[in-house]
This record gives sequence, C-alpha cells and structure tokens, in this order.
Amino acid sequence: MHKFAMYKLTSLFALALLSAGAFAQQLPDFTQLVQKNAPAVVNIKATHTGNDDAQGNQIDPQDVPEIFRRFFGPQGPGGGHPRFDGTRVSMGSGFIISADGYVLTNNHVVDGADQIVVRLSDRRELDAKVIGTDVDSDIALLKVDATGLPTVAIGDSSKLKPGQWVVAIGSPFGFDHSVTHGIVSYVGRGFGGADQQYVPFIQTDVPINRGNSGGPLFNMDGQVVGVNSQIVSNTGSSVGISLAIPINIAMNTVEQLKQYGHVSRGMIGVQIQNIDRAMAQSLGLPSAEGALVANVTPGSGADKAGVQVQDVILAFDGHAIDQSSDLPPLVGNTKPGTKAELKIFRAGKNLTLPVTVGELPQDKSQFASTGGAKAKSANALGIVVDDMTAEQRKQLGIKDGQGVVVTDVRGGAAQRSGLQPGDVVMMVGRTSVKSAAEFNAATKDVKPGESVMLLMRRGDATQFVAVTVPKSKG
Repeated sequence: MHKFAMYKLTSLFALALLSAGAFAQQLPDFTQLVQKNAPAVVNIKATHTGNDDAQGNQIDPQDVPEIFRRFFGPQGPGGGHPRFDGTRVSMGSGFIISADGYVLTNNHVVDGADQIVVRLSDRRELDAKVIGTDVDSDIALLKVDATGLPTVAIGDSSKLKPGQWVVAIGSPFGFDHSVTHGIVSYVGRGFGGADQQYVPFIQTDVPINRGNSGGPLFNMDGQVVGVNSQIVSNTGSSVGISLAIPINIAMNTVEQLKQYGHVSRGMIGVQIQNIDRAMAQSLGLPSAEGALVANVTPGSGADKAGVQVQDVILAFDGHAIDQSSDLPPLVGNTKPGTKAELKIFRAGKNLTLPVTVGELPQDKSQFASTGGAKAKSANALGIVVDDMTAEQRKQLGIKDGQGVVVTDVRGGAAQRSGLQPGDVVMMVGRTSVKSAAEFNAATKDVKPGESVMLLMRRGDATQFVAVTVPKSKG
C-alpha cells in the first residue's frame, strides 16, 4: 500500500478514536447519583389475605400466567409470589421522604393489603402502616417506626423538559436497587379517562417493569421529579413508554393526606370531550382543538361564569387546552376557591369568562348505559328515534319536554358516530328536541356532506357527537 494512503488511513483511525473518546466523555455518569440516593429507595411487600385481588374478585390459581410463577416463585428474588394457601403477595418500590420514616409509593402497590413490609437498603424489614391513600393520583403514604433514615431530595417536576436525562431506581421483578436510565419523552401526558384523569404524566423511555411501581424517578441533579407508576405495553414488559406521576402532584397529595386524610381537588362543573374534524367544521372552529362542553352542572362555577353547552374551552387560566384530557389535571390541581379565567370559543367568537373553582365531591358518580325502545321515525342521518315514555324519563332522570330515545342506528356514518340504541338525544345543533317529529324537522334541511352536532346522553354521561349526512352517489 502506498505510504501516503497508509498514513491517511492511520490518521483517520486516530481521528475516529479521538472522536469516540470525546463522545464518551459527553455521556452522563450516574455513579454518584446512584450511590447517594439508592439507600433511600426501599422494597415494599404487601400481603393480602384470601384468594382475591384488591377489588375482592376471587383468584383461580390456573388463571395466573406461568410468567408470574417464574418471576415470583419460591426461588425468585425477593420472595414475592402468588400463593394459594389463602394469601397473595405483591411487590413494589418506594422511597423515604423524611428521616422519621415516611415512605411514598403507589396506591396500587398496597391497595387492600393486610400487611405491608418495607425492606431497607441495609436489609432491615419494618412493618408499615398506611397514613393515607389517594386513588385518583395513585399515591400512598406509609410510615415505618424508625428514625435517622436516609432520604431523597425532592425536585421540581414543572422544570422538566423533553430530552432531559432521568434515572429510575427500584425493584423490577424483585431485584432490589436496579438502576435504569433514559430521557423524558413528553411532559403533561393526559389520558382523560376516569383512572388518574387528574395526573399530567411524565412520559419517559426508561425501562420500567413489574416491581418498579412506586419507585423514584431522578433528574441529573439527584432530585426526585416523579413516581414511576405504569407502562404502556401489549406484552406486560417495558417497550419504551413509561409513565411517572410528577413529584409536585405527589407531594401535594402527601401534604393533604397528612393534614386532612383526603385530597381536595378543584372542579368547575363541566362534562367535556375531544373535538374531531367533523365537529370543528360544524362549529366553525378553525382547528380541531380544545375541550367541547357537553354538559354544565347547575350552580357550578362554570354555570355561574356563563359557560354554555357547545362552548369550546381553549385555555384555562392561561394554559392552552389542545385536547379535552388537558383540562382535568389543570382544574383538579387548582385549589378550590381560586379565581381563574376560561378562554372559550362560541358561535365564531373568542370570549374570556372569569370562573371560581369549586371543590370536587369525594363521591364521584359512575356512568352506565341504558336500554332502548321500538323504532318509530327515520331521518336523513340514518338514526331512528322515538318519543320517550314517562317511565323511561323516570328511569333516566330526564325531565318532561327533553330528549328523544335512539332505537336504531343505520348507515356507516351514523354507526361511526358511536351512537347506539338507548342513547338519548337532547339537542340537534343548538336546538333542543323533545319529540321524534322535532328531531326529524331539525335534521331535514341538512345537506349531503354536512355535519350535524348532536348532544346525547348515555346513563349519567352527556356528550356531543358529530354525524355527517352521506353524500348521494352520482
């Protein structure tokens, strides 16, 4: 080989080594962070008496997948395993937040347990008592009888940004003090369902598995910024989408549990839903964003502020609402009595309404579906409705002169809207309907290709659906 060519290759190789070395120097080193904080991370073992789960459902030994027997069998690490002699043992993680023995973990780790044992880093095992739990944030506060314990430093989760490094320490599958790392993928991930709708989750790609629940998520300053709570996976193991409860939410819950024994949350008194393209078109909204108001609770803060059904909430107290799931965490984590501002879209105009945040009742109602009736009338939307009987109104709690009941849903557009027999349609656009004749009259002038907003009620839940009139075939 030519000397010049060899020299060039050697130089390139040396340059590559230097570049690799420089890149390696830029990678984070978690050694000090782990050494400092690992002693404050604990393993939690919760024992449930009886062959049932936390909800009281009977457990059949044959229903437990073999994978759990392998991970949690007698030879498995930590000894956490399902047993069928009348007890069930579950495992999780937690962390010490005060030297006098307060431990923070997930509610689902200890829910329904008869005995809770906290194992410290020095292998001591201490019985723990539950100081308080909160289902909506999935936080539990425990207390062990000890002093001088190592503690974690609490950070500020509001300062987290996507792309930042984070570290988790916990007990996946019972392996104590396992360390994993990754980056913040998203901040403020809401899901909008009844389960933890008030939590704006921190999404990361940190590998989290069974047993990590309740463990701490650290920033690079060694401060706890989240409580590892759950994963999104179709396998039951980490696929790179992990969710943590922001520490600001968790610590607010802790302080309220200490002081009051329960958590007080804000509410403004609206039922809301997402907006799709058809709804946006029908409303004259420039884009499919915001939270569509489907119902306003009489006497609530929203009612007193003048919020109306079919308003679209675009912002709450200066925070933009891109989708309906963004609103509950903002309102729920606002102190009752606080005065805030709602930016709404109504009939083509943006309005600002002052609203006083109320307090969410402790006994929130559950939603249920209802039955239907025989078909009587048809219309251009492909939805068959009928007048409601006095008995139906009594069963559903609907006043006289309100609503028609859906008895059949015909055609692809109507079926895709999600309507089903037994639903009650209260409004067509901004027009209230109380009979099948009124419903058909309100929809007869809708042109093919246009969308119609229907306010429907199912059980106790009220929401809008948009139905598009099919275009005629030419």
